[in-house]
Amino acid sequence: MEPFGKLHRGMGVGGWMTNYKRVRFLPEHMAFNLSIGDREHFERYLSLWDVRNIKAMGMDHIRVPFDQVVVEEYERPYCYREDMLKLLDRMVGWCLDEGLEVVLNLHHAIGCYCDFAEASSLMQDSALQERFIRLWEMLEDRYSGCDIIFEPLNEVTTTDAAAWNELAGRCVSAIRAKNPDRRLIIGSAQWNSPDRLRDLRLYDDDRIAYTFHYYGPFAFTHQRTTIHPAQYAYNREIPYPGDNAYYKDFAVFSGGDPSEFDAWPIIGRDYVEHGLRGAAEFHRAHPDKVLWLGEFGTIRHARTAWRESWMSDVIRFARQNGLPYSVWNYLSTPYDCNRFSLVTDDERRIVSSRMLRIIQGQTDD
Repeated sequence: MEPFGKLHRGMGVGGWMTNYKRVRFLPEHMAFNLSIGDREHFERYLSLWDVRNIKAMGMDHIRVPFDQVVVEEYERPYCYREDMLKLLDRMVGWCLDEGLEVVLNLHHAIGCYCDFAEASSLMQDSALQERFIRLWEMLEDRYSGCDIIFEPLNEVTTTDAAAWNELAGRCVSAIRAKNPDRRLIIGSAQWNSPDRLRDLRLYDDDRIAYTFHYYGPFAFTHQRTTIHPAQYAYNREIPYPGDNAYYKDFAVFSGGDPSEFDAWPIIGRDYVEHGLRGAAEFHRAHPDKVLWLGEFGTIRHARTAWRESWMSDVIRFARQNGLPYSVWNYLSTPYDCNRFSLVTDDERRIVSSRMLRIIQGQTDD
């Protein structure tokens, strides 16, 4: 079977070992060290029941994100936290026991936090690059007999694709020296932009797949989030599909370019498909490569019907292009300012029966 043939639809479990707190709002001495509350959170937040719940929703893989500072001490390079790694082992074991594929994703590397540019020095700092590569060598040793997929880095913040290609290539080489069969997924530059797939280095290796993320239009998917000051200050519901007047007005308010929306009187499916054209072009140009839509979603407090319509349009695109996908996100912490939860906090039930059908691939065609 083709190495990635079991990947069809999956779900990310952000909120567990990533985004457990928003470090951009904390001073450095609090941001990158673990508190007793953090440790209790990692132990309790997800259980075998959650893995089985995700499987019952019809998912065949789980994207398991973690932050480097969770498994490696921030101020002590190469000092790995065995207690945290054992929790990661437990999650991987639960998934495999339930017959689910695992994508192990480094969500935030030291020096590359997609939340804020000030913590984005990885591409310029050779010492951080060495820590990044050594981390994956350690994980390869730890999971040497375990058939899971490695995704070396989430949403590379740099716009310098050449710099990322060079570092990703070094990481691939380091893993390949230990395991020629490890399946890997490499993402594009500039927050895994579909438009930057064209700049991504490709490998003559059928055990490497490629990935992109999509959150357009940002004014809708991140409406009223407190993590972005303009959205927070604007404090307005924005519908999807919706009249482009909403989107133009937010663009003016936030200092953007309202003409971006001129071609679409209604911001809906046509706008989304235009935003995803880079992925469609990559897929057509490289039919022998596996392309995975690794992350996409909408903020929880957008109206459910709007969330459903947007999710349907994005998954419709994935299905029409034969792309596997992983939705974001199963459950966000109640205090996260960027909540993308697809389940309720307490019972952890899907937000609507229509949403369940959509993430299973039953879109509004």
